[in-house]
Amino acid sequence: MARAGATAAAADLSYPIGRVATMTLDHDLDGHATTRAILTRREDAETCADPSAVMSLFADSAQTAGAFTSYRSTFVEGAPGAPAHFHTHAWEMFFVLGGSLQVLLGEEVTVLHQGDFLAVPPGTPHAFRAAPGSGADVLCVFTPGMDRFDYLRLLGQVTRGEESPSRLAETAERFDNHYVDSPIWRATLEAPE
Repeated sequence: MARAGATAAAADLSYPIGRVATMTLDHDLDGHATTRAILTRREDAETCADPSAVMSLFADSAQTAGAFTSYRSTFVEGAPGAPAHFHTHAWEMFFVLGGSLQVLLGEEVTVLHQGDFLAVPPGTPHAFRAAPGSGADVLCVFTPGMDRFDYLRLLGQVTRGEESPSRLAETAERFDNHYVDSPIWRATLEAPE
C-alpha cells in the first residue's frame, strides 16, 4: 500500500540530461523502503577499464538502498574474465547482450549466447570469460546489492600494477568475493581453442 502522494512523486521522473539521477528513499505505510527510479545515461556511467574489458558502472548498493548492484562488462575476444569464486550473500546474474560468455557453474562449463540469462545462487562456485573466438557484452546484477564498484576499481588497479594482487584476498569478506580452485575451470582455460 502506497502512502498518500506517492503517485504524484512517482510521476516526477524528469532528470537533467547528462547526469546520473539520484534517488530518494522513503517508506510506505507498511514500513517498506521505496525509491525513485535510477537513471544512468551511458555517457555518464563511470567506467573501469583494463586491456581486456570495460565495465560501465550503473547503480551500486548505496544508490539502491542495498537492493541490487548493476554494471555492464564488455570483454574483448579472448578476455580472461573472472577466476573461480563464489559469493556467500548475493545472487549474481548475467544477461548476455552480445557475443558469447563461457561460464563455470559448479562443476559444469557452458556457453551463454546473446539473449541468454543465468542467475547464480550464493555459495555456488562460478567463473566466466569471453567464449573462445568471441567477445562478450554482459549486463551483471547482484542482489542484494554490495559495494561491487569499489571491487571493480580495485581490480582495475591490480590489473594496471597500481595495487598488489594480495589486496584482492585481503578484501574478500568486504566484497563477498571468495576465490576457489576449480580443476574443471583450469582445464577449460588450458584447453586449445
